[in-house]
Amino acid sequence: MARILVTGGAGFIPSELAIRLAQDPANEVVAVDNLLTGDLRKLALDQHPRLHFIKCDVNRFEDIGSVFYAYRPEFVFHYAAVVGVKRTTDNPVMVLRDIDGIRNVLDLSKNTGVKRVFFSSSSEVYGEPVEIPQNERTTPLNSKLPYAIVKNLGEAFLRSYHKEYGLEYTVFRFFNTYGPKQSRDFVVSKFIRAALQGSDITVYGDGSQTRTFCYIDDNIDACLNAFHRGEVLNDVVNIGSDVEITILDLAKLIIDLTGSRSKVVHLPPLEEGDMTRRMPDVSRMRQLLGRDPLPLKAGLERILADTRFILG
Repeated sequence: MARILVTGGAGFIPSELAIRLAQDPANEVVAVDNLLTGDLRKLALDQHPRLHFIKCDVNRFEDIGSVFYAYRPEFVFHYAAVVGVKRTTDNPVMVLRDIDGIRNVLDLSKNTGVKRVFFSSSSEVYGEPVEIPQNERTTPLNSKLPYAIVKNLGEAFLRSYHKEYGLEYTVFRFFNTYGPKQSRDFVVSKFIRAALQGSDITVYGDGSQTRTFCYIDDNIDACLNAFHRGEVLNDVVNIGSDVEITILDLAKLIIDLTGSRSKVVHLPPLEEGDMTRRMPDVSRMRQLLGRDPLPLKAGLERILADTRFILG
Protein backbone atom coordinates (compact mmCIF):
# COMPACT_ATOMS: atom_id res chain seq x y z
CA MET A 1 0.00 0.00 0.00
CA ALA A 2 1.29 3.45 -0.95
CA ARG A 3 0.85 6.20 1.63
CA ILE A 4 0.34 9.53 -0.14
CA LEU A 5 0.06 13.07 1.23
CA VAL A 6 -1.70 15.80 -0.78
CA THR A 7 -1.28 19.35 0.53
CA GLY A 8 -3.90 21.97 -0.32
CA GLY A 9 -6.17 18.96 -0.66
CA ALA A 10 -9.49 20.82 -0.41
CA GLY A 11 -8.63 22.97 -3.42
CA PHE A 12 -9.86 22.49 -6.96
CA ILE A 13 -7.01 20.55 -8.59
CA PRO A 14 -5.63 18.74 -5.51
CA SER A 15 -9.09 17.54 -4.42
CA GLU A 16 -9.56 15.83 -7.79
CA LEU A 17 -6.07 14.39 -7.52
CA ALA A 18 -6.66 13.09 -3.98
CA ILE A 19 -9.94 11.45 -4.98
CA ARG A 20 -8.38 9.73 -8.00
CA LEU A 21 -5.48 8.48 -5.87
CA ALA A 22 -7.87 7.21 -3.19
CA GLN A 23 -9.93 5.29 -5.74
CA ASP A 24 -6.97 2.95 -6.13
CA PRO A 25 -7.28 0.26 -3.41
CA ALA A 26 -3.48 0.13 -3.23
CA ASN A 27 -3.34 3.70 -1.84
CA GLU A 28 -4.02 5.39 1.47
CA VAL A 29 -4.35 9.15 0.98
CA VAL A 30 -4.17 11.98 3.50
CA ALA A 31 -5.27 15.43 2.34
CA VAL A 32 -4.34 18.51 4.38
CA ASP A 33 -5.60 22.07 3.96
CA ASN A 34 -5.95 25.16 6.14
CA LEU A 35 -9.35 25.82 4.48
CA LEU A 36 -8.50 29.46 3.80
CA THR A 37 -9.87 29.02 0.28
CA GLY A 38 -10.43 25.25 0.18
CA ASP A 39 -13.84 23.57 0.44
CA LEU A 40 -14.24 20.17 2.12
CA ARG A 41 -17.22 19.35 -0.08
CA LYS A 42 -14.80 19.00 -3.00
CA LEU A 43 -13.25 15.93 -1.33
CA ALA A 44 -16.55 14.02 -0.86
CA LEU A 45 -14.95 12.23 2.09
CA ASP A 46 -18.01 10.05 2.81
CA GLN A 47 -17.59 8.41 -0.62
CA HIS A 48 -13.90 7.55 -0.33
CA PRO A 49 -12.90 5.43 2.70
CA ARG A 50 -9.19 5.50 1.82
CA LEU A 51 -9.16 9.31 1.80
CA HIS A 52 -8.57 11.14 5.08
CA PHE A 53 -8.55 14.86 5.86
CA ILE A 54 -6.62 16.87 8.45
CA LYS A 55 -6.98 20.61 8.87
CA CYS A 56 -3.39 21.79 8.76
CA ASP A 57 -1.32 24.79 7.71
CA VAL A 58 1.80 23.60 5.87
CA ASN A 59 3.44 26.95 6.56
CA ARG A 60 3.51 26.06 10.28
CA PHE A 61 6.13 23.40 10.93
CA GLU A 62 4.39 22.14 14.07
CA ASP A 63 1.21 21.54 12.05
CA ILE A 64 2.64 19.71 9.07
CA GLY A 65 5.41 18.01 11.04
CA SER A 66 2.91 16.07 13.14
CA VAL A 67 1.21 14.81 9.98
CA PHE A 68 4.48 13.57 8.48
CA TYR A 69 5.57 11.74 11.62
CA ALA A 70 2.13 10.23 12.26
CA TYR A 71 1.44 9.02 8.70
CA ARG A 72 4.95 8.62 7.21
CA PRO A 73 3.93 9.31 3.59
CA GLU A 74 5.93 7.65 0.82
CA PHE A 75 4.91 10.23 -1.79
CA VAL A 76 3.96 13.89 -1.39
CA PHE A 77 2.01 16.10 -3.80
CA HIS A 78 2.72 19.63 -2.55
CA TYR A 79 -0.08 21.71 -4.04
CA ALA A 80 -0.89 24.05 -1.12
CA ALA A 81 -0.50 27.70 -2.13
CA VAL A 82 -2.23 31.06 -2.27
CA VAL A 83 -3.65 31.16 -5.82
CA GLY A 84 -5.53 33.51 -8.16
CA VAL A 85 -4.09 36.58 -9.90
CA LYS A 86 -6.15 39.13 -7.94
CA ARG A 87 -5.68 37.36 -4.59
CA THR A 88 -1.93 36.98 -5.03
CA THR A 89 -1.34 40.54 -6.18
CA ASP A 90 -3.52 41.93 -3.37
CA ASN A 91 -1.80 39.81 -0.69
CA PRO A 92 1.91 39.63 -1.63
CA VAL A 93 3.17 39.01 1.92
CA MET A 94 0.75 36.10 2.39
CA VAL A 95 2.07 34.67 -0.88
CA LEU A 96 5.65 34.89 0.35
CA ARG A 97 4.75 32.88 3.45
CA ASP A 98 4.29 29.89 1.15
CA ILE A 99 8.10 29.69 1.02
CA ASP A 100 7.93 28.39 4.60
CA GLY A 101 5.59 25.63 3.46
CA ILE A 102 7.92 24.57 0.67
CA ARG A 103 10.86 24.40 3.06
CA ASN A 104 8.82 22.53 5.68
CA VAL A 105 7.59 19.92 3.20
CA LEU A 106 11.05 19.32 1.75
CA ASP A 107 12.82 19.15 5.14
CA LEU A 108 10.24 16.70 6.45
CA SER A 109 10.32 14.68 3.22
CA LYS A 110 14.08 14.20 3.32
CA ASN A 111 13.98 13.35 7.04
CA THR A 112 11.15 10.81 6.89
CA GLY A 113 12.12 8.82 3.80
CA VAL A 114 9.69 10.25 1.23
CA LYS A 115 10.46 8.68 -2.13
CA ARG A 116 9.36 11.55 -4.37
CA VAL A 117 7.84 15.03 -4.09
CA PHE A 118 5.49 16.34 -6.79
CA PHE A 119 5.25 20.14 -6.88
CA SER A 120 2.58 22.32 -8.46
CA SER A 121 4.43 25.15 -10.12
CA SER A 122 2.75 27.59 -12.50
CA SER A 123 2.77 29.18 -15.92
CA GLU A 124 3.28 32.44 -14.03
CA VAL A 125 6.99 31.64 -13.69
CA TYR A 126 7.40 32.40 -17.41
CA GLY A 127 6.19 35.99 -17.12
CA GLU A 128 5.64 37.79 -20.41
CA PRO A 129 6.55 35.31 -23.14
CA VAL A 130 9.86 35.69 -24.96
CA GLU A 131 9.02 32.77 -27.23
CA ILE A 132 5.86 30.90 -28.22
CA PRO A 133 5.23 28.15 -27.38
CA GLN A 134 6.66 28.44 -23.88
CA ASN A 135 9.05 25.52 -23.54
CA GLU A 136 10.31 23.94 -20.31
CA ARG A 137 13.87 23.92 -21.61
CA THR A 138 14.36 27.19 -23.47
CA THR A 139 12.01 29.83 -22.08
CA PRO A 140 13.55 31.89 -19.25
CA LEU A 141 11.64 32.27 -15.99
CA ASN A 142 11.42 36.05 -15.80
CA SER A 143 8.35 37.15 -13.81
CA LYS A 144 8.90 39.50 -10.86
CA LEU A 145 5.48 38.94 -9.24
CA PRO A 146 5.65 37.41 -5.72
CA TYR A 147 3.54 34.39 -6.72
CA ALA A 148 5.82 33.58 -9.66
CA ILE A 149 8.93 34.13 -7.55
CA VAL A 150 7.66 31.69 -4.90
CA LYS A 151 6.94 29.04 -7.54
CA ASN A 152 10.34 29.58 -9.17
CA LEU A 153 11.98 29.39 -5.77
CA GLY A 154 10.08 26.17 -5.07
CA GLU A 155 11.55 24.65 -8.22
CA ALA A 156 15.02 25.77 -7.10
CA PHE A 157 14.45 24.20 -3.67
CA LEU A 158 13.56 20.88 -5.30
CA ARG A 159 16.64 20.88 -7.53
CA SER A 160 18.83 21.77 -4.55
CA TYR A 161 17.39 19.12 -2.23
CA HIS A 162 17.83 16.53 -4.96
CA LYS A 163 21.45 17.52 -5.51
CA GLU A 164 22.39 17.65 -1.82
CA TYR A 165 20.11 15.02 -0.26
CA GLY A 166 19.01 12.82 -3.15
CA LEU A 167 15.32 13.70 -2.68
CA GLU A 168 13.57 12.92 -5.96
CA TYR A 169 10.99 15.28 -7.42
CA THR A 170 8.72 16.22 -10.29
CA VAL A 171 7.64 19.77 -11.19
CA PHE A 172 4.28 20.32 -12.88
CA ARG A 173 3.97 23.80 -14.40
CA PHE A 174 0.22 24.29 -14.50
CA PHE A 175 -1.35 26.52 -17.11
CA ASN A 176 -5.02 27.52 -16.73
CA THR A 177 -6.96 24.46 -15.57
CA TYR A 178 -10.76 24.51 -15.41
CA GLY A 179 -13.56 22.14 -14.46
CA PRO A 180 -16.86 21.71 -12.61
CA LYS A 181 -15.52 22.27 -9.08
CA GLN A 182 -13.34 25.30 -9.79
CA SER A 183 -13.72 28.22 -7.38
CA ARG A 184 -15.91 31.05 -8.54
CA ASP A 185 -13.14 33.68 -8.76
CA PHE A 186 -11.35 32.09 -11.73
CA VAL A 187 -12.10 33.22 -15.25
CA VAL A 188 -14.00 30.22 -16.69
CA SER A 189 -16.22 29.64 -13.66
CA LYS A 190 -16.76 33.38 -13.22
CA PHE A 191 -17.83 33.81 -16.85
CA ILE A 192 -20.14 30.78 -16.77
CA ARG A 193 -21.90 31.94 -13.61
CA ALA A 194 -22.41 35.41 -15.01
CA ALA A 195 -23.78 33.97 -18.25
CA LEU A 196 -26.19 31.63 -16.47
CA GLN A 197 -27.45 34.53 -14.36
CA GLY A 198 -27.73 36.86 -17.34
CA SER A 199 -25.30 39.25 -15.65
CA ASP A 200 -22.63 41.34 -17.33
CA ILE A 201 -19.38 39.50 -18.05
CA THR A 202 -16.49 41.75 -17.08
CA VAL A 203 -13.24 41.66 -19.03
CA TYR A 204 -10.05 43.49 -18.09
CA GLY A 205 -8.78 45.76 -20.86
CA ASP A 206 -9.83 45.07 -24.43
CA GLY A 207 -9.85 41.29 -23.90
CA SER A 208 -7.15 40.63 -26.47
CA GLN A 209 -4.92 38.85 -23.96
CA THR A 210 -4.75 35.14 -24.81
CA ARG A 211 -4.86 32.06 -22.63
CA THR A 212 -5.06 28.32 -23.10
CA PHE A 213 -7.37 26.17 -21.01
CA CYS A 214 -6.77 22.63 -19.76
CA TYR A 215 -9.71 20.50 -18.63
CA ILE A 216 -9.25 19.05 -15.14
CA ASP A 217 -9.29 15.41 -16.32
CA ASP A 218 -6.36 16.07 -18.67
CA ASN A 219 -4.40 17.69 -15.84
CA ILE A 220 -5.03 14.77 -13.45
CA ASP A 221 -4.45 12.07 -16.08
CA ALA A 222 -1.09 13.54 -17.09
CA CYS A 223 0.10 13.99 -13.51
CA LEU A 224 -1.00 10.52 -12.43
CA ASN A 225 0.67 8.94 -15.45
CA ALA A 226 3.92 10.67 -14.47
CA PHE A 227 3.45 9.26 -10.95
CA HIS A 228 2.53 5.70 -11.93
CA ARG A 229 5.11 5.35 -14.71
CA GLY A 230 7.98 7.07 -12.88
CA GLU A 231 8.31 9.66 -15.64
CA VAL A 232 9.40 13.33 -15.48
CA LEU A 233 11.76 12.19 -12.72
CA ASN A 234 13.82 15.09 -11.34
CA ASP A 235 12.47 17.20 -14.18
CA VAL A 236 9.70 19.61 -15.17
CA VAL A 237 6.71 19.40 -17.50
CA ASN A 238 4.13 21.91 -18.71
CA ILE A 239 0.55 20.84 -17.93
CA GLY A 240 -1.94 22.68 -20.11
CA SER A 241 -3.28 23.12 -23.63
CA ASP A 242 -1.62 24.72 -26.62
CA VAL A 243 -4.80 26.08 -28.23
CA GLU A 244 -4.99 29.83 -27.63
CA ILE A 245 -8.13 31.90 -27.25
CA THR A 246 -8.56 35.56 -26.36
CA ILE A 247 -10.40 36.35 -23.16
CA LEU A 248 -12.98 38.28 -25.19
CA ASP A 249 -13.59 35.25 -27.43
CA LEU A 250 -13.86 33.03 -24.34
CA ALA A 251 -16.64 35.28 -23.03
CA LYS A 252 -18.43 35.17 -26.38
CA LEU A 253 -18.11 31.35 -26.56
CA ILE A 254 -19.62 30.94 -23.10
CA ILE A 255 -22.46 33.34 -23.95
CA ASP A 256 -23.15 31.29 -27.08
CA LEU A 257 -23.05 27.89 -25.29
CA THR A 258 -25.37 29.05 -22.52
CA GLY A 259 -27.75 30.99 -24.77
CA SER A 260 -27.27 33.90 -22.42
CA ARG A 261 -28.26 37.53 -22.89
CA SER A 262 -25.22 38.67 -20.93
CA LYS A 263 -23.23 41.60 -22.26
CA VAL A 264 -19.44 41.95 -22.16
CA VAL A 265 -18.32 44.96 -20.13
CA HIS A 266 -14.73 46.16 -20.29
CA LEU A 267 -12.92 47.20 -17.12
CA PRO A 268 -9.59 49.04 -16.91
CA PRO A 269 -6.61 46.68 -17.38
CA LEU A 270 -5.10 45.16 -14.24
CA GLU A 271 -2.02 47.05 -13.11
CA GLU A 272 0.02 43.86 -12.92
CA GLY A 273 -0.29 40.11 -13.32
CA ASP A 274 -2.40 39.95 -16.49
CA MET A 275 0.11 38.69 -19.06
CA THR A 276 -0.67 39.52 -22.70
CA ARG A 277 -0.14 36.00 -23.97
CA ARG A 278 0.37 32.53 -22.58
CA MET A 279 0.71 29.29 -24.53
CA PRO A 280 2.80 26.28 -23.52
CA ASP A 281 4.68 23.67 -25.44
CA VAL A 282 2.76 20.56 -24.33
CA SER A 283 4.62 17.95 -26.37
CA ARG A 284 5.86 16.27 -23.17
CA MET A 285 2.36 16.33 -21.68
CA ARG A 286 0.98 14.71 -24.83
CA GLN A 287 3.46 11.86 -24.33
CA LEU A 288 2.16 11.43 -20.79
CA LEU A 289 -1.46 11.45 -21.94
CA GLY A 290 -1.01 9.41 -25.11
CA ARG A 291 -3.67 11.63 -26.70
CA ASP A 292 -4.59 15.25 -27.40
CA PRO A 293 -6.09 17.39 -24.61
CA LEU A 294 -9.86 17.89 -24.61
CA PRO A 295 -10.99 20.84 -26.79
CA LEU A 296 -12.22 23.86 -24.84
CA LYS A 297 -15.78 23.77 -26.19
CA ALA A 298 -16.18 20.12 -25.15
CA GLY A 299 -14.83 20.91 -21.69
CA LEU A 300 -17.24 23.81 -21.24
CA GLU A 301 -20.13 21.57 -22.27
CA ARG A 302 -19.06 19.04 -19.64
CA ILE A 303 -19.13 21.73 -16.96
CA LEU A 304 -22.59 22.88 -17.97
CA ALA A 305 -23.84 19.29 -17.71
CA ASP A 306 -22.23 18.65 -14.30
CA THR A 307 -24.23 19.38 -11.14
CA ARG A 308 -21.01 19.69 -9.12
CA PHE A 309 -20.60 23.11 -10.68
CA ILE A 310 -22.62 24.59 -7.80
CA LEU A 311 -19.73 23.80 -5.45
CA GLY A 312 -17.64 26.72 -6.60
